[in-house]
Amino acid sequence: MESQNKNNPLSPHLQVYKWQLSSLLSITHRLTSVINTLGITFICFWIIFLAMGEDWYKYFSLFSNSFLGKFVLIGFTWSFSYHLLNGIRHLCWDLGYGYEIKTANLSGIFVLTSSFILTLIFWIIL
Repeated sequence: MESQNKNNPLSPHLQVYKWQLSSLLSITHRLTSVINTLGITFICFWIIFLAMGEDWYKYFSLFSNSFLGKFVLIGFTWSFSYHLLNGIRHLCWDLGYGYEIKTANLSGIFVLTSSFILTLIFWIIL
């Protein structure tokens, strides 16, 4: 058996591949699914605190109105909107559309910008 060069990885690795927009969006899509799970848990706590009465809800309200609370809520809003739009993009791929590199890059840029715009519109209306 031939000895391999110890500097080369045994299998394809992040060091070998060049970062692309689609790989970044794929990782972000998976990350937002975890964040969305936390967001749904946050919403459940909001409902629980609401059901427990005004005294308990004050604690939730205090956090929600703080800088950290607003940052978390805006982050959840962006995460939900990004995941929704990227999910629609994946649905189009499942239907066989948008596989071309140029189309995939354009749809990725559209998803990113639209998710920020959607978040901004939501918080302006709210």
